[in-house]
Amino acid sequence: MATKEDKRIRVLALGAHPDDIEAGCGGTLIKYALNGHRVFQMVLTAGEQGGTGAARKREQQRASRHLRTEKTFWGGYPDTKVPAGQELIRKIERVVRAVDPHFIFVHYHDDTHQDHRHLAISTITATRYTRNVLFYEGPTTQNFSPTVFVDIDPVLPRKISALKAHQSQVTKTNIEGLTIVDIIRSSAHFRGIQGRVKNAEAFVPLRLFINILQG
Repeated sequence: MATKEDKRIRVLALGAHPDDIEAGCGGTLIKYALNGHRVFQMVLTAGEQGGTGAARKREQQRASRHLRTEKTFWGGYPDTKVPAGQELIRKIERVVRAVDPHFIFVHYHDDTHQDHRHLAISTITATRYTRNVLFYEGPTTQNFSPTVFVDIDPVLPRKISALKAHQSQVTKTNIEGLTIVDIIRSSAHFRGIQGRVKNAEAFVPLRLFINILQG
């Protein structure tokens, strides 16, 4: 999938369920894609606890067009039953080898949802040879103290459109009167204030290399 001639950055985002990636790092992925870089994603389940798997896969396909995703890899696990361990590590490793990404984005490991936790923990091992690995946050993330920020204000409407593509999930927040769009907008404002911009996505790096270009 990766060629020596292709100088574009390859980005791989991993999420446990449809809409996780859009919520956590969708704006960053859109910025990469709009700048001509290659975006890939791996979604471990069809999210069938939140609706039919077939419908949620269709929603993911629509959302992927907003993200300009080149390919989506499906993990094939049942929703709420993503295992932590060797099987998942090997499955992630196969995708990492296929994409050979320069950057990987994944759930943060302190999370109240077991699927998110297990994916994050397994990714730490599976990406041990990838230079840049960053954790994103979601509505169920805990104890998240980011040090890396991406200004997403110019692409926030596109991120919101990607979230709205998951039509069956927009109102499923368990918070009366708040949609997932409301929550993600609030998070973007809050992280933007921390990063001294209007709207941002924030990350905790597992590893982050700073490239110093020669003059």
